[in-house]
Amino acid sequence: MTDSIRPQIVSGAKPETGHYEEFLVHPARFLYRAWQERGELAEFDLGGMRNVLVVGPDAHEAVYRASDEQLSTSAPYQYMVPVFGEGIQYGAPLEIERQQVKFLSNALRPVNMKRYAQVIAEEVEDFIADWGDAGERDFHETFKEMVLGTSTHCLMGGAFRRKLTTEFGELFHDLEEAISVSAVLDAHSEDGAFSRRDNARARLQEMLMEAVAERRCEGGEHIDMLQTFLDARYADGTGMADELIPGMIIWIMFAGFHTSSNTASWMSVELGRHPEYQREVAEEVAEVYGNSSDLSFTALREMPLMEAFANETLRLHPPLCALMREVMEPFEYKGYVFEPGTTLVISPYVSHRVPEVFPEPECFDLHRPEPEHIFASIPFGGGKRKCVGNAFAILQVKAIFSALLSRYELSLVDPPETYEEVMPSLILRPSDPCRLRYTRRER
Repeated sequence: MTDSIRPQIVSGAKPETGHYEEFLVHPARFLYRAWQERGELAEFDLGGMRNVLVVGPDAHEAVYRASDEQLSTSAPYQYMVPVFGEGIQYGAPLEIERQQVKFLSNALRPVNMKRYAQVIAEEVEDFIADWGDAGERDFHETFKEMVLGTSTHCLMGGAFRRKLTTEFGELFHDLEEAISVSAVLDAHSEDGAFSRRDNARARLQEMLMEAVAERRCEGGEHIDMLQTFLDARYADGTGMADELIPGMIIWIMFAGFHTSSNTASWMSVELGRHPEYQREVAEEVAEVYGNSSDLSFTALREMPLMEAFANETLRLHPPLCALMREVMEPFEYKGYVFEPGTTLVISPYVSHRVPEVFPEPECFDLHRPEPEHIFASIPFGGGKRKCVGNAFAILQVKAIFSALLSRYELSLVDPPETYEEVMPSLILRPSDPCRLRYTRRER
């Protein structure tokens, strides 16, 4: 990127580390400061890595419409290769990765989603069956446990789900903890989080390979994602090697698990903060769910208020605050030419707070009109690289809150301002504890 057309650099860079230390504390808040200070294009330095934050619908569109050959997704996400495994997504050649994305899309076809809706409904109903008339819970921990059960059941089938122990969730926690700012710079250092990641990944490989082997021996028809991957064929007619299938499972778990659990957590907080909106959504749930008493049917129905509430939650609290592309061939935008080696960063957290696009952006508004620009709202990314797990994540959220709001009123236990956005990893989540009170709804 030539000096004459270089975006302004964000203030506060240190000689050796640049903005790394401030970014490490809270990436979303740093990026928000960068935008406030420098506007649509803001350059920052992470330990010698040149990054440019690009903000706004026009910038999003330019980036998301660029080819993979010009702006690479895999290059800046090499820190995910130890998590997913070699040969999967960012650890695979581009053409192979594209076909693997199709495998995931096939696993989420409408006919499969109907089956997943039934599974999720059963899991949610069972999970809340013993809650009683009232109580208090840490809803972030609650939703992590609930979504882990629904996700593994849909992914791996009932037999695997019935054998599920706390170990599985603990292993995924160790993987998540290694998705950090330090991993972006060096995912193979001697950091203790990375050794725990590698141990967890090896153990998950053992557990999931056992499930693959059992399914191969068992045969028969199964409507779950594991079966989709077992049956998948590349363009040349070859199947996916069994040892790669655990990586596909972990990939889709990350695509749906964190989005579902964190979005559900934030939805519960915002429902508690806005009882007037909670009443509106609960009335819609009663109209749809109350007429059928079939949670799986309800979760598949159009529910405009529920979906608007989820979308507004995702606008303010997107799980991922930074989506990256590495420039492989010179890339031009508004007269700026970005040279190879530059990392372009799109931040849903920042872009969803641009007042020209989202008036009164810090205000939670259930009835906020949808923005006109197709690339304005980007909680799942955009373009051909949009997250394939978004429909599955929203399905889970709708099932969870259809069940909850048909039975309970939710309220905050602690003052509203104490429910903060924290980033112990690169994933935005509510602070601990995320306590809410639930009370049986009067009929």
